[in-house]
Amino acid sequence: MTDTLFVLFAVVSVGGAVGVVTGRSPVASLLFMVATLASLAGIYVLFEAHFLAAIQVLIYAGAIMVLFLFVIMLLNLGHDYRADLKFGSWSLLSVVVVGLTASVLVQGITGSEADDFGGHLADPAAAAAIDLAVAEKGAVGAIADPLFTDYVVAFEVIGLLLLVAIVAAVVLAKPRGGSEGA
Repeated sequence: MTDTLFVLFAVVSVGGAVGVVTGRSPVASLLFMVATLASLAGIYVLFEAHFLAAIQVLIYAGAIMVLFLFVIMLLNLGHDYRADLKFGSWSLLSVVVVGLTASVLVQGITGSEADDFGGHLADPAAAAAIDLAVAEKGAVGAIADPLFTDYVVAFEVIGLLLLVAIVAAVVLAKPRGGSEGA
């Protein structure tokens, strides 16, 4: 049952990611992104990372997507759609994506991964270190400790980038003062 759910969530996640890129309107792309993030939360639940799943839903699928929706509404991006890419570009992109997907599937089926861990995709020592950290500090502590010690600068920079993006969207959406009076 778990394998079936994983495949289902993976298909929804990849399909949603494709929908984000190919969506005809920004709002449709936003809804596809919500579906992608929700399916990733489902995958986290299958991996028994319940805290990550809750954060995925609350922060990304909830708060960040609402923020994006407000930016789209402020900039009034839901109208006057014109295709940016030509059909030939989509054909080339499709061939590349199908080729890469086929090569990954062939490697997975034949077991011909070229890595240093005897054909395994994950490092057993790293997995043991993660299990030890979760046993010592709990799931929240194992995530929060490196986030607020080793990666605190990156965490704060991402927060500042989001703030700058919001301010820029508001400034761009603000009507110009002198050009509308004539």
